[in-house]
Amino acid sequence: MKHIGLILLVWFGINQAGQGIYVCKNAVVNIYSKAPLEDIEAKSDKGTSVLNAGTGEFAFAVPIRSFTFQKSLMQEHFNENYMESDKYPQASFKGKINEKVDISKDGTYPVTATGVFEAHGVKQNRTIPGKLTVSGGKVTLASEFVVACKDHKIEIPTLVFQKIAETIKVNVTATYTPNK
Repeated sequence: MKHIGLILLVWFGINQAGQGIYVCKNAVVNIYSKAPLEDIEAKSDKGTSVLNAGTGEFAFAVPIRSFTFQKSLMQEHFNENYMESDKYPQASFKGKINEKVDISKDGTYPVTATGVFEAHGVKQNRTIPGKLTVSGGKVTLASEFVVACKDHKIEIPTLVFQKIAETIKVNVTATYTPNK
């Protein structure tokens, strides 16, 4: 999984010296689910991403097993019963940022990315909102969106429906550096 950034670069077919290509190898992904009996929170700092500032092409992936929970039993159930992490080891997004942003100018820019989001082996066309911030040459992309479990065939047993919500809020923050 450490080499996913390189894989994404190859996937983009990038043969030039990396002009306009930005990479992130430690994006932070937080997931949150509010349910009547118990809120569920987890975090990963293992997300990887590539951004082609010239074309707006964008790809992101996070290993499912990299999410950590406060309760080890929740983490075990998340990986084995719901996300089936051995069978579906990562969640990903591949698409394009719709707005043209001049990353040579500092500022905060609202953006949307349209593409394919994949989780639990199910691909879904999505347009995801975000905020691109440029400050002193540093590029940061932040996004918050909701994933419906049913849209990705993540089954919630009737016995635990009061403990697990039908939707999961996802927050992503990725800070990019120019690819050298």
